[in-house]
Amino acid sequence: MRHFLFDIIFTIACLIAAAWWGYSHSGIAGLFSALAITAILAVMEISLSFDNAVVNASILKGWNDFWKKIFLTLGILVAVFGMRLIFPIVIVAVTAKLGFVEVIQLALNNPAQYAEHLNAHHAEISAFGGMFLLLVFLTFIFGDKEVHWFDWFERKLTRFSKVDAMSTFVAIVVLMISLSWVDEAKESAILIAGIWGILVYLGVNVLSSLLEGSSGAEDDDEVLTDAQGNVITNTAGVSTTILKGGIAGFIYLEVLDASFSFDGVIGAFAITNDVIIIMLGLAIGAMFVRSMTLFLVDKGTLNEFVYLEHGAHYAIGALAIIMLLSMKFHVPELVTGLIGVAFIGLSLFNSIQYRKRQAQQ
Repeated sequence: MRHFLFDIIFTIACLIAAAWWGYSHSGIAGLFSALAITAILAVMEISLSFDNAVVNASILKGWNDFWKKIFLTLGILVAVFGMRLIFPIVIVAVTAKLGFVEVIQLALNNPAQYAEHLNAHHAEISAFGGMFLLLVFLTFIFGDKEVHWFDWFERKLTRFSKVDAMSTFVAIVVLMISLSWVDEAKESAILIAGIWGILVYLGVNVLSSLLEGSSGAEDDDEVLTDAQGNVITNTAGVSTTILKGGIAGFIYLEVLDASFSFDGVIGAFAITNDVIIIMLGLAIGAMFVRSMTLFLVDKGTLNEFVYLEHGAHYAIGALAIIMLLSMKFHVPELVTGLIGVAFIGLSLFNSIQYRKRQAQQ
């Protein structure tokens, strides 16, 4: 309960704010409507981002207390206000060539037009986020892991772990293929956005490697352990610096969270155009995702359920493909959420079976 106490208080505060906002615009009917939509958005954000919490936990469990606190304080501010409120405004300001204040006024006074500007660049946003998430998945799936979920399939792919830039090669091929189903007029913009997604992922890893190299040789033989003293394994493709926590690790998790939030922010406009309600609903979801991350770390859940991290990465891979497909086709958020839940649920079920087999030996 202690992991989620602040989230419950925050949720109550957000629901009160949503009720006041709805009542001030449409009376009693607006009050109940605002409460219902805020709750729906919060649930949607949590369901779409549970796999994000699992992946975050797989990295955060090796961090020291200082960087965990940074993740929970500054990281929350970036996630809640930066990605759910400020970033969509920046996108509209840049693409529509409007002033920042002008876009804020547009969002508050003419939300339909604001949503139209944001949705007009859905393809570019999906290309950026989709390529970043695809690289997260590919780096994991091509990595050398001690535990395999789909044993035959993953062992075959592990053979490519010795091939440099295999993940980047596959990601670029997928990006080129995805250009075949987008409008010709948008091809160049989508290509640039997708390349930026790849560059940001590679840039974070370059920064991580540089910081790792400057940390000194004394860290070379350090064994990473979690809060329970278990040796951290199954972290294919993630550098030591990111695992230990630091600037590169913090940036990595924030960009990862941003890539997840793109889909949630865009999808929220299918439910309502009210940016205040959207921010409140998604903020509630973001807070719970952060707390779920810490809960998974503190309880050692990833060590107890060995396939959970696999399921989260497969869900990320599915989300990446869905984001790329959404550049041309409409994919309901319900479908996206159910696919993620299916992978997580299956990985939990298989993890329980694995534990039973191990106990019988």
